[in-house]
Amino acid sequence: MVFDDKYVNWYDRDFAEYDWSLFYGDIKEDIPFNAPEPRGMPVQINAFIDANHAQNKITRCSHTGILIYLNKAPIIWYSKAQKTVETSTFGSEYNALRTGTEQIKLLHYKLHMMGVPIEGPDNVLVNNDSVVKNSTIPSSTLQKMHNSICYHFVREAVAAKCIRITYIPSGENLVDMFTKPLGASKLKDFAQHILY
Repeated sequence: MVFDDKYVNWYDRDFAEYDWSLFYGDIKEDIPFNAPEPRGMPVQINAFIDANHAQNKITRCSHTGILIYLNKAPIIWYSKAQKTVETSTFGSEYNALRTGTEQIKLLHYKLHMMGVPIEGPDNVLVNNDSVVKNSTIPSSTLQKMHNSICYHFVREAVAAKCIRITYIPSGENLVDMFTKPLGASKLKDFAQHILY
């Protein structure tokens, strides 16, 4: 990791590393064949992802929130109702993580095509410990089979070292302001962290 004030200095111990070869073979990030050679300083990508389970009182659809930083600048803000009704918090959080992983992969493609180097796997922070364990530990098994596509999509990105996932407490997850009704002081606190 490059230590610079443009980067967030994460502790590597917070991000578990495992051998995924038994599950996904020798998978690597899919870099476009016609991408120019990367030049300049690498950029760091950090993503905060959350879901508010069954937030909509009429349809009981959950709400996804995603905040992606390039170095220390927020570049993607995403807040949208999920299209399906999930029966558990785990399902809604995993759907949000899949959407966030898709956004990250699209960002990777754009950066590769502009010749911008990316520093290591992206740091993804979520506030559901079960989602973190199911995404980062190869031996964990999925109990809810209807989430299997999200499950394997995210785990494949982890195995390819495109992303790495860790837990962040709910009160510190900046994307809470996109998914939950908050009081004025908490909203102001999150906004100041995001914008300044």
